[in-house]
Amino acid sequence: MTGDLAGHIEDTRLAEALSERYLAYAMSTITSRSLPDVRDGLKPVHRRLLYAMQQLKLDPSSGFKKCARVVGDVIGKFHPHGDASVYDALVRLAQGFAVRYPLVEGQGNFGSIDGDGAAAMRYTESRMTETARIMLEGIADDAVDFRLTYDNEDKEPVVLPGLFPNLLANGAAGIAVGMATSIPPHNAAELYQAAQLIISKPDCSIEEILDVMPGPDFPTGGLLVEDRDVLVRAYETGRGSFRTRARWSVEKGRGGAWVIIVSEIPYQVQKGKLIEQIASMMDQRKLPLLADVRDESTMDIRLVLEPKTRNCDPEVLMETLFRHTALESRFSLNMNVLSQGKVPGVLSLKQILQAWLEHVHEVLVRRTQHRLDAVRRRLEILEGFLKVYLNLDEVIRIIREEDEPKPALMKAFELSELQADYVLNMRLRSLRRLEEMEIRKEWDGLGKEQSSLEGLLGSEKKRWKRISTDLKKMQALFEGGEYGPRRTVISEAPATIDTSAALAIEREPVTVLLSQEGWIRAVKAHGHAPEGHRFKEGDGLAYSVECQSTDRLCLMAAGGRAFTIRVADLPRGRGFGQPVRTLADLPQEDQVAALFSLGGDEARYLITSSDGRGMQISASNLAAEKRTGRQVFNLKDGAHLFSVLPAQGTHVLCLGTHKRALIFPLEQVAEMTRGGGVSLQKLPAGAGVREIRLFTLEEGLIWREGQRVRSKDDLLALVARRGAVGRAAPQWMLRKS
Repeated sequence: MTGDLAGHIEDTRLAEALSERYLAYAMSTITSRSLPDVRDGLKPVHRRLLYAMQQLKLDPSSGFKKCARVVGDVIGKFHPHGDASVYDALVRLAQGFAVRYPLVEGQGNFGSIDGDGAAAMRYTESRMTETARIMLEGIADDAVDFRLTYDNEDKEPVVLPGLFPNLLANGAAGIAVGMATSIPPHNAAELYQAAQLIISKPDCSIEEILDVMPGPDFPTGGLLVEDRDVLVRAYETGRGSFRTRARWSVEKGRGGAWVIIVSEIPYQVQKGKLIEQIASMMDQRKLPLLADVRDESTMDIRLVLEPKTRNCDPEVLMETLFRHTALESRFSLNMNVLSQGKVPGVLSLKQILQAWLEHVHEVLVRRTQHRLDAVRRRLEILEGFLKVYLNLDEVIRIIREEDEPKPALMKAFELSELQADYVLNMRLRSLRRLEEMEIRKEWDGLGKEQSSLEGLLGSEKKRWKRISTDLKKMQALFEGGEYGPRRTVISEAPATIDTSAALAIEREPVTVLLSQEGWIRAVKAHGHAPEGHRFKEGDGLAYSVECQSTDRLCLMAAGGRAFTIRVADLPRGRGFGQPVRTLADLPQEDQVAALFSLGGDEARYLITSSDGRGMQISASNLAAEKRTGRQVFNLKDGAHLFSVLPAQGTHVLCLGTHKRALIFPLEQVAEMTRGGGVSLQKLPAGAGVREIRLFTLEEGLIWREGQRVRSKDDLLALVARRGAVGRAAPQWMLRKS
């Protein structure tokens, strides 16, 4: 279209215009703000901060400069956003409690673990740390690509080249449009060791990697209390969560008195808010064993927890605090990163390390080629010097007498254009340094370096050997110093501690209500009419369980995972309760399939799936004190949990959607601790389970309320071995009422 476009209007569908613009906005947010690059682990704002600081020569050995100067350069040259967001990013890179290996060294008030904010940027100063210098090392050696800045007046690096696994070492967090990322910090020395393992054994498993890099290493220390299989599963899939706890110890006093000292708190928990939360829980009488909490912290954390009585067990006191406060918290793992700077995706631990190693390899190739080009250029120049060394008088004559000395020199001494330029541009005082021995010594040294560089570029095996050697040096560097030793202790999930006796929970009858939208609460007494319960608009009753206030409930998810919920922990009163997902880490795609009161450890239950499989399991194997629950029933693709019934009676009745019924002895269903169960009824393709009943054959069966008892004689025709097809179901079984 030609001519003036002012006032031009083009019709388009609103839905198409919105989707096109929203998609462009979403991709811009994902790639330019929220997700880190898998190669250097940085978002654009962090990368621009470090590059701007290098441009300002803020090396670890140089002096500090005002943060306002750094922020001004970043937003003026590279980052077209507000100064507040840039300064917040700079502050976080300097906080030792926020990042495992700070990339910025701050001078002034950069906030505290209590949740205090940093001073204004006009008051604080900063410079790069040694870790940041390592990340920028080689940036002038054509190691990475550069792109134009937003105003096309300057250039900035697409990614940083340094030999530091920043993505996993410092972690990352961000919320984009439709996706997010959450990566915990790890120990750098262990990451270097894991990278060497992948180089030497490319087909190594996640378990082998976790042998050398056992898990996250948070800057605030603490304890990671998770089973090994949970860690393996999380790092294999790139998604999961880790349970962290505060580190504590008992300090003895006079006369048998004692207090608990908390010296480390979970990562990303603000100490000030934690103390407020504990005080609030005490006011609500949810911590009846705790008398007082005091903050005696200086540079190190020291929280003093004073019990109400010295006869209290410290383990029980801490268990109540772990259940109700942020002294125990969960860190979500979602390793969603940008591959090659533009493709978002969730990667496993091994895939992230492999992507970083590929970046390291590419940087090595580019730096080697850059150095080789420089060596070849210098060798060419030295060759020209050797040609003219013995004929300096002739060179001077040509320069003095010839109108065009350059072509004359090139013809007289067979010089290249580069050689002739260097000879002509040489200062007169440099002639005295043109000693043949010195030139030949430099020539020989560069010749050997050229052979070495060419050999490195020509052999991938040599390159990976060189990378492995460099990784060992970096590992040794990061094993020492104040940031080297591992801070977070990794241990197995702690044993369950029963606090009911210590808390003196009064035993009383209650009814637990779980709504269709997942809100759970407990109301006093039994025998409530379903229509008498109040729910939010659009919500209704899904499950009602009559039990005691001291009981434990088992919540079974449709995916086969079991969760244990203590009735005493459920909210009471006239409210709508609380979301059940705050008590159990139920996956978002999973729904509640069953809710029932757990009997004694010897009680047994029959678990069945929609595809006609089942197994018996004891209550002790259903109990899962961890919020993550326990996977007890492994389902096949397309199947879901159908029912959980108390294993009472002698026989099982299976009715399929294909209108065939089968009765077989309950003892034929194997008891398992976990697994995929056994086949209860053989179902044709497309059919599923319609109903499962447990009953005593001698006593008969009441199929529907109000119907007569079906005697043993009525049912014998349906009896066969487990796993059979069954027979056509009688009409009384198929009628809805």
